[in-house]
Parts: sequence; structure tokens; C-alpha cells
Amino acid sequence: MPIYHKLGMLPPKRHTQFTQADGSLYYEQLFGTIGFDGMSSLLYHHQRPTQVKQINEAIDCTPVAALDRNMRALKLIGFDVKPEQDYLESRKPMLFNSDITIGVAAPQTSLTDYFYKNADCDEMLFIHKGSGTLRTLLGNIQFEYGDYLIIPRGMIYQISFDTSENRILYAESSHPIYTPKRYRNWFGQLLEHSPFCERDYKLPTDLETHDETGEFVMKIKKQGYLHELVYASHPFDVVGWDGYNYPYGFSIHNFEPITGRVHQPPPVHQTFETSAFVICSFCPRLYDYHPLSIPAPYNHSNIDSDELLYYVDGDFMSRNDIDEGYMTLHPGGIPHGPHPGATERSIGQTKTDELAVMIDTFKPLMVTQNALDIDDKKYYRSWLDHD
Repeated sequence: MPIYHKLGMLPPKRHTQFTQADGSLYYEQLFGTIGFDGMSSLLYHHQRPTQVKQINEAIDCTPVAALDRNMRALKLIGFDVKPEQDYLESRKPMLFNSDITIGVAAPQTSLTDYFYKNADCDEMLFIHKGSGTLRTLLGNIQFEYGDYLIIPRGMIYQISFDTSENRILYAESSHPIYTPKRYRNWFGQLLEHSPFCERDYKLPTDLETHDETGEFVMKIKKQGYLHELVYASHPFDVVGWDGYNYPYGFSIHNFEPITGRVHQPPPVHQTFETSAFVICSFCPRLYDYHPLSIPAPYNHSNIDSDELLYYVDGDFMSRNDIDEGYMTLHPGGIPHGPHPGATERSIGQTKTDELAVMIDTFKPLMVTQNALDIDDKKYYRSWLDHD
């Protein structure tokens, strides 16, 4: 996250004495990534953030492959996943490899009984339905329909929902999630040709500071297990912080599509990147303006990546029989493209209102039983002229 940000009270110089009103010290913590080489922030706590009172059970939550060598295009009916009360229990992994786990969630209640942090992965939450507040030790972010929430690994958070009807697409990444390098200059500033800029980010505000001791349940995901610990002080006891490592939000509605005289390839829709996958946003846009243009995408072969498309809203012009919350998987090695009739229907059209999220992975995705349970089982035949 290449923007310096700060909240709350800070000493004038890092790694120096910073005293409370009673003369005691605030406790400094470096919250960093990639050793001491990646993004980091300096936090100042009321209490020492190292106090663990109790270690309870650990639960294995490693995704299990029901299909680990998949060569079949899938259409998953995402809204068929039943809602769950608990936030973590509602998260259902669908597809995964060693770099990423992709799933959907339909939590009905806010996460308030415990605190959570993912010590293995950065998290991306895409808010399809619902609104609320992401509460973290570095401040709060209000979210709504269409927001991406990027939560760096190790970030302690809770999440409050405004209603019981919530739908989330999530991804857990073992690699840091960044804005694409080609959008930034060598200082880190987003360039003029970027489809969004720093002004579009939702940065943490409203720093919650709780100077409380007692017993605070913390659930930590580490090495595929969900560990439960009891901390001796409230995790949200930070009085101030500054740096580059923090959660932030970005609305898909603020992505400004790049268009051209002829059909533009998927990289123009890229929103986030890692070394192992990319995340793209397909947004309402004008179609190509060459007099003989074909707005529908050309057939293309996924040789080096698996493609997951999550359909959010609108009419996705290259697909037949698609509705909101559907997910399609096009595995590497199989060419795919517009459905029968879609190419012809697109000619003469001037714009599209489609809204979708695409995740392209550079390693094959394994399929869980959760995904097979909501697969329509016939999508791979949908490119035939007659079935």
C-alpha cells in the first residue's frame, strides 16, 4: 500500500520515549511484512501487545480437494450457499491452490464475540450485498455494496454488519496484495493512465482505543489451523500509528475502464496484483468504436492460468444464462470465449452495464466439495450449438 498514513497520537521521533499522562510508557510495535523489507507501520499501545493468558484448542481448517486435477469448466451458483450466523463459519472455500483460497460467505451476524487475524495470508473481501464497518486496531472503514476490502496479514479485526443479508466474495493470498506496478511511478504514486488514483481509496479513520485488561478471545489462522488464544488486554488499544501497512477499501464503482477502437484484453481491467494471481474488475463501459468492431471478446486459450469470474450485477454480454452471485471457472488448457450467439448479439451495441470480479491464477485451482455442491454440472457443454 504505497501511501503514508497516520492516525492518533505519535511521538516526534520513532523509537524514542513516548509517555502517558501518568509517566508510564506507551509500548511501540513495528507491524511489518517481508522481514524488515516490506510495508510496515509503527504502532503505540497502552498495554504490551504480547500478553497471552491462555491457549485453547486449534481447529484444522485446511481446504480439502474433492477434485484436484480439474479440466472441466464449472458454473457455481454462489447464492445457493446457505447463510451462517458466525462470520468465520460462513466462509466456504470453493477453489484453492498453494497461493490462494477463493470462497464465498453469507454471514448473518456481526463478528463481536472474538477478534480475528489471518497470520498466513492477506485477505480480499468483496462486498456483494450488505454494508457495515470493518473495525481494526488501526482504525475503522465503512463499507458498502461494491467495496473491495484489503486486509494485510496479521491485521486484527472485527466486522460489523448493518443487516443480516450479506454476501461476500473472499480471497486469502499467501502473497502480498498490491496495486499493479505498471500503474505506479518509481516513487509509488499512481500514474495518470491508472484507472483509479489514491483519492479513490477508503483509508482507516475513527481510531478505536480501548485501555482495558481482562480476557479477550483471539482467533488466529496459521498454517491452515484456526488457533484460539486469550489475550490479557484489549487488542484495540492503539493510541496512534503511522506507516504504509494498514487495511484499506476501494469501490469497484470507482474503477474507470480503459476502452479502445477494438476490443481490449483483460489486463486493462486489472485492479490488484500478486506474484501468483491478478484480480480484475469488469465495470460498465462504452464499447469499442472501430466501425467494424466486435465488442464481444475473442476466443482465447487459458494455457498459463485458471480463470474465475464472479458475476456481480448487470448483463454480462459474452455469457448466456448468468445471474448475480454465479461463479464460472475456466481451467487452463481449454480455450473459451463467447457463448453461441453472443458475438453476433454484441455487434452494433454501444455499451455494457456488466459488473464482475475476475481472479486469474498462475497455478491450477483445486475444487472443494463446497463448489461441487453448487455446480450446475452442465456448464462445460454450453458452447455447443445444440445440446
